[in-house]
Amino acid sequence: MSKVILVTGGTRSGKSRFAEGLAQGYDPMRGYLATGAPSDPEMAERIARHRGRRGDEWQTVEEPLLVTETLAANDDRFQVLLLDCVTLWLSNLLFHCPGGAAEALSRVGRLVESFALLKTPLIIVSNEVGMGIVPEHPLSRAFRDLAGEANEMIAAGADQVYVTISGLPLKLKG
Repeated sequence: MSKVILVTGGTRSGKSRFAEGLAQGYDPMRGYLATGAPSDPEMAERIARHRGRRGDEWQTVEEPLLVTETLAANDDRFQVLLLDCVTLWLSNLLFHCPGGAAEALSRVGRLVESFALLKTPLIIVSNEVGMGIVPEHPLSRAFRDLAGEANEMIAAGADQVYVTISGLPLKLKG
């Protein structure tokens, strides 16, 4: 089993930059599994900003739904893999899978089970979405709950867990 690190935190907390910094500790070539899709101009700009920050020592693989399968297909191809991010993946699953939150949690379970088979170190980025106001809309509450459960499952299976707050990482596990 390879080392698995979870980096979580709120929006714009510095979690992706911190995770990329952890990955810089590994020799090139680094793999970046992106779950976001450029669905609107603002999202396209975010993706471009992230890509620009990484440089030529990274190879990006984009996959919005089949994350576990894509990790397996790219295992042992890179010195480190960075998955960014779980909450975008969950959002994609909610909108594209007929099984809704139950199917999404099942896929998260398969992801966690796959940790034992990985040869390549894996760094995972996820958002903490349940630390604020209770959402008014039922779908928003369902997503918040799903993200919380997914983060718990991944954290339980990870070797190390960090949370970033205001750009500062705090080690929670490992």
